[in-house]
Amino acid sequence: MKGIILAGGMGSRLYPLTKVTNKHLLPVGKEPMIFNPIRVMIQAGVTDIMVVTSKEHMGDIVNQLGSGREFNCQFTYRVQEEAKGIAHALLLAENFAGQDRIFVILGDNITTGNLKPHVDEYLRQEKGAKVLLKRVGDPERYGVAAIDEKQIVDIEEKPAQPRSNFAVIGYYMYDQQVWSIIRGLTPSNRGEYEITAVNNAYVHLHQLTYGVLEADWTDAGTFESLEQANAMMFNWNRR
Repeated sequence: MKGIILAGGMGSRLYPLTKVTNKHLLPVGKEPMIFNPIRVMIQAGVTDIMVVTSKEHMGDIVNQLGSGREFNCQFTYRVQEEAKGIAHALLLAENFAGQDRIFVILGDNITTGNLKPHVDEYLRQEKGAKVLLKRVGDPERYGVAAIDEKQIVDIEEKPAQPRSNFAVIGYYMYDQQVWSIIRGLTPSNRGEYEITAVNNAYVHLHQLTYGVLEADWTDAGTFESLEQANAMMFNWNRR
């Protein structure tokens, strides 16, 4: 299984902090933000990892992470020239992945949890994809999953009247079908290739399973959530 960490974008919601460095290098707890998804991935047993980032701060990312020796893993890097969405960034990893399944983490997702049980469960799955869900108090901010006992039956992006309080968070596992699915997408109204469209394609194939993350989690893409991420990691480190 190959790992892919998506650490692109302009970080406009965190400007001016992102004027001089990539969002994913901002501190969360005692480490740069991107260290958390790296550690989560390695803990899950995935050590061959591609980092996709933007051209503006690629040098900063490489200088911080290096070859991966510090983490006992191996890094490969790709540049997303244009910000055309998560699925567009993911497609850059097709050759890297080959015929392997992939574990994808959005670089601003922070958790105290161990995701290895979810990854192991997915690898026992014959085919398809798996996403992680989190119960949230404000599901209208997220892609919201309607679920049955085993599979997701629909994902609605930022619904005015959510059908559940289960948000789809930034941890995704896919088989090799994902590449043809992405190539078949059309841009959304905001001109991006959306990861929700990829997940819903697996829904239509009846091949999208899920796990529920019970550990602490937040993204760190706004000032408020960055503050929450820092508090979460400092509190966890004190335990």
